[in-house]
Amino acid sequence: MNPAPPLDNVRIILSHTSHPGNIGAAARAMKTMGLSQLYLVNPKSFPDSEADARASNARDVLEAAHVCTSLEEAIGDTFLAAALTARSRDLPHPTCNARQAATELVRHAHHHPVALLFGRESAGLTSEEISHCQLTVQIPTNPAYSSLNLAAAVQIMAYELRMVLEEAIAAGEADLHLPEPASLHEIEGLHSHLERVMIQSGFLDPTQPRRLMRRMRRLFARTRLEKEEVNILRGLLTAVDPKKSG
Repeated sequence: MNPAPPLDNVRIILSHTSHPGNIGAAARAMKTMGLSQLYLVNPKSFPDSEADARASNARDVLEAAHVCTSLEEAIGDTFLAAALTARSRDLPHPTCNARQAATELVRHAHHHPVALLFGRESAGLTSEEISHCQLTVQIPTNPAYSSLNLAAAVQIMAYELRMVLEEAIAAGEADLHLPEPASLHEIEGLHSHLERVMIQSGFLDPTQPRRLMRRMRRLFARTRLEKEEVNILRGLLTAVDPKKSG
């Protein structure tokens, strides 16, 4: 069976979108660049006639959209996730610009599904949401007015994804071999296992786990874990687990 075209493996995730018109405009932005996989996490209003109107001839993207109740569900079986954010964070993930992020996403999308995450119109993504991604992406803007409309941000990233793919095809580099990466589902399993062992060993206070676990997520996000590496770490955790839980 032939692998899916790379852009078909790119999942655009909109989290907690307030205005349905932005969903429709994002769908239109996606279709103009050849993307079709739209995932919506708890949108305020969808389906909606305003979304249909703003989508214009991209209603097929809306009709095929996946509506999810959690970010974990939307990320699902992807192998690389990038979070678009305009704000500095206390615990930043590796940060790149739009072209660098598109290059990484397309490189993996030749073989596996990947995700690009966008947050709320008013406040963007939460630190918790960003912690589920391996990359953060920032689009350079005017420091005096950095507000970028959600659909415009989707359009910029969709354009960069298409340009990276076309340049790779022109250079004969469209299908580079990569080691088998761990899926985000497998990495989430590692994080849960690690947190459980840290609590059981007395290293982690179960009443205040979030900050330390975000640091651990940041550490592993930098490494781009492979499937075999996750299996090794899970085996190590099982061996040292005070309760020998797997």
